[in-house]
Amino acid sequence: MDGFIRKLLIVEDDPGLRSQLRWCFDGYEVLVAEDRETALNQVRRHAPPVMLLDLGLPPDPANASEGLLALEQIRALAPETKVIVVTGNDERENALRAVAMGAYDFYQKPVDADVLRLLVDRASNLYALERENRELLACQMHTPLRGVITGSAAMLKICRNIEKIAPTNANVLLLGESGTGKELLARALHELSPRSRNSFVAINCAAIPDALLESELFGYEKGAFTGAAKQTRGKIEYASGGTLMLDEVG
Repeated sequence: MDGFIRKLLIVEDDPGLRSQLRWCFDGYEVLVAEDRETALNQVRRHAPPVMLLDLGLPPDPANASEGLLALEQIRALAPETKVIVVTGNDERENALRAVAMGAYDFYQKPVDADVLRLLVDRASNLYALERENRELLACQMHTPLRGVITGSAAMLKICRNIEKIAPTNANVLLLGESGTGKELLARALHELSPRSRNSFVAINCAAIPDALLESELFGYEKGAFTGAAKQTRGKIEYASGGTLMLDEVG
């Protein structure tokens, strides 16, 4: 979420309430608008992540029509913006209609600063999370390997190397700390290779006792040792024509 600026647009025609709301949101870059046109201009200019929208806007503040029109236009202009509509106590029907039109949530007056702050913080956090997901997906779209999401130049270089190696039958050594994606890269290499129609077999060598590792890799014949009741194929045979990954060999 680096570089995310917590912006909030308050669309409210009452100057006193507008001023009161500004002071509720320290830590936010607060923008204001008193009518629909000003609100649309602010959205075009600043693309605020969160908006508080009073449905009772001029020229007919006693009616929700202008506020609902503003919501419709804002949703078309900035669908990612989280719009919280603010209504009077007797306007629940309009609030629910606004939510059906795509508003994130609604809040009924009178204003409770703590509750409203909680709503706005939650909307802001959701916006930031969705933005991060969009950025990760954009990175994934430019990553040559399926399942690999990265914006790192070093990791992209590794992906390019995997692409070059995949058509060959070369043995590949992948080095990295636990959890850095070695098996993911091995699977990607397999899927890009001519062997992709055959099996990818991964074996965690560290999880198998030394005495059993040979049997696990090469299999055994029936009666080869006590308890060998039937012939068992080894992992190497299962991986024949495909790819065998030996994990934790160091």
